[in-house]
Amino acid sequence: MDRSTVLGIIAGLILLAIAIQIEGSLLAFWSLSSLLIVFGGAFCATLVNFSLEQVLGMGKVLKIAFHDVSEKPLEVIGDMVDMAGKARREGLLALEDGIQDARNDFLKKGIQLIIDGTDPDLVRNILETDIIMMEERHKIGIGIFSSLGATAPAFGMLGTLIGLILMLGDLNNPDALGPGMALALITTFYGALFANLIFNPIAGKLKLKSRDEAMIKEIVIEGVLSIQAGENPRIVAEKMKSFLYPEQKELLEARRKRGKKNEQQV
Repeated sequence: MDRSTVLGIIAGLILLAIAIQIEGSLLAFWSLSSLLIVFGGAFCATLVNFSLEQVLGMGKVLKIAFHDVSEKPLEVIGDMVDMAGKARREGLLALEDGIQDARNDFLKKGIQLIIDGTDPDLVRNILETDIIMMEERHKIGIGIFSSLGATAPAFGMLGTLIGLILMLGDLNNPDALGPGMALALITTFYGALFANLIFNPIAGKLKLKSRDEAMIKEIVIEGVLSIQAGENPRIVAEKMKSFLYPEQKELLEARRKRGKKNEQQV
């Protein structure tokens, strides 16, 4: 579970509810017709922008935003350093026995390619093409939520215009003007709320997760090619450290020192 996504949305809704309750009533902000205009309009506009299959796949994309499915770079680097050591001691074919135990499918693919004796340039091209296609698939999911975030406020304004038109058609009843105006503005409220608290933030989170996954795959490519070249595990680790943040580099170095210490004790 991606706690920051869940916490952000829930905390935002709770804070808004508390602020509204302090000054008035939450029931004053409920309008089924406004919800239908905002959600129905934004969803239908998204159907125009994307294919039916892509829109129906929103559930899977949404699951990615709310679940922590990405692997940790340190874990991937640790696996690859271990593989580099084994390949250097026993040869590339020795990796075939343990390849199924690898947690990263992209890493399995890369290791299998070098075990099969694939040319290094071809290995890089195949794996980089995989990254390009992954990013293209991710762009669709990001685009869907970006589209919802862009159109929800517009349909909120459209709902407000509808409410104003209906209200102005009943000017003979002055007592209805105040409630009618409030009801008309609720649609704008819904559009702004869902666009800025849910749709656009989810699109941003998907971009972040896509970037992190692409970075891990770049790490795998460099690691696989280094293993194929028979480089020292320490050199392999140093090359992949360039992808990490300073804090992650410190954690990797601490882990490496603990590993050396354990080897000496054994």
